[in-house]
Amino acid sequence: MTMLNFVGLSLVVLSAIEAAAVERVEYDYYKYHPMPEISKWMSQMQTDYPDLVHIVDYGKTYEKRTISLLKIGQNTGAKKKAIWMDCGIHAREWIAPAFCQYFVREILKAYKTDPKMQDMMKNMDFYVTPVLNMDGYIYSWSTNRLWRKNRSPGPASCNCSGTDLNRNFDANWGTIGVSDNCCSNIYCGTGPVSEPEAQAVTYFVGSRKEDFLCFLTIHSYGQLLLVPYGHPNYTASNYQELMDVGLAAADAIKKVHGKDYTVGASPDVLYPNSGSSRDWARMSGIPLAYTFELRDNGTFGFKLPEDQIQPTCEEAYSGALHIITYAHDKTFNGAVATAVATLWTILLAVGVTGSSLM
Repeated sequence: MTMLNFVGLSLVVLSAIEAAAVERVEYDYYKYHPMPEISKWMSQMQTDYPDLVHIVDYGKTYEKRTISLLKIGQNTGAKKKAIWMDCGIHAREWIAPAFCQYFVREILKAYKTDPKMQDMMKNMDFYVTPVLNMDGYIYSWSTNRLWRKNRSPGPASCNCSGTDLNRNFDANWGTIGVSDNCCSNIYCGTGPVSEPEAQAVTYFVGSRKEDFLCFLTIHSYGQLLLVPYGHPNYTASNYQELMDVGLAAADAIKKVHGKDYTVGASPDVLYPNSGSSRDWARMSGIPLAYTFELRDNGTFGFKLPEDQIQPTCEEAYSGALHIITYAHDKTFNGAVATAVATLWTILLAVGVTGSSLM
């Protein structure tokens, strides 16, 4: 081969490499992304991890957009336990979808090298919805940055749009911390589960609620970990467990960047409310249900700067992973211990002793 031909071939190869690099730009997890980019990212995750990641469509928004989640886990062929996480139920809380995307990346990265994550993905599936309130999220990018609700029209007598989806679930619906004024940011809708987005979650999770060990819904802001219930007259039957696990998660969060997260029921540390997805999940029998209120404490509020995305996600990941690991170990390590104890009881009953096993 002549030098001229070699140079020509080298240029062709370099051009192909550069074209591939342009085609596949590394996704930036530390900036906010509009809905089309998030949807494209979801498809890319399924393409990159075909054995672990599957897109599941499970509902439609008021404006007829398809609500999708990423189902992440090993396909074992058996019925599996599950973890739920949703982000972006409130449109203006942009840090929440950013966290869901970061969370997905981190568990997939951990799966490659971490035996614990490999165990968890063998035993459980992760169901992650990056943006539940798609209509509202798109509206917050195009029209009103601080829009909170979905985009369904109000009753005939009202000119305002939108229902607060986190007041629309069938959990003490309409009783406290809500408004029946459809122009209010905390308008709870015309009835429990009147909104298609709330219907989608209620049906998808509710139809397999015995599979879910944990329900995490991600919000901002306030640096809080909220446990059920939002109504001050109700206390979760496993309140102490929820608090203990939540406090340990807050400790895990603090160890990352020193941020303090307050743990408690909403009436105790924030304000009373009703109709939240967290309360609905716990009332449905899912044992561990938490609302994460991510950074900050009000300096930037809903307009958290992009330079805080990375530390916010890093600390929240540590907290979420603690809760998820606890849920996993309680279920599966406990199951193993019970099986061993049962086997030992049977062996003793038939007269097998330690010496005869030697």
